[in-house]
Amino acid sequence: MPFISVRITRDGVTREQKAQVIAEITQTMQTVLNKDPHLTHIVIEEVETDNWGYAGVTTTEYRQGLSETTS
Repeated sequence: MPFISVRITRDGVTREQKAQVIAEITQTMQTVLNKDPHLTHIVIEEVETDNWGYAGVTTTEYRQGLSETTS
């Protein structure tokens, strides 16, 4: 029974997009690993950008810095 966890930042991803991600990951598991779709579980966890960081800053701060340099 595959269990797949997908973590993304919470910033405008639609219900339809998440449904597509679930469908396509399930299909990939079936095609590549021959896993039964009825036994494949996908969980999408959305993380606030203030709670996701890299390069020493939060994603919120990082994106603000990008918008300031491109303005």
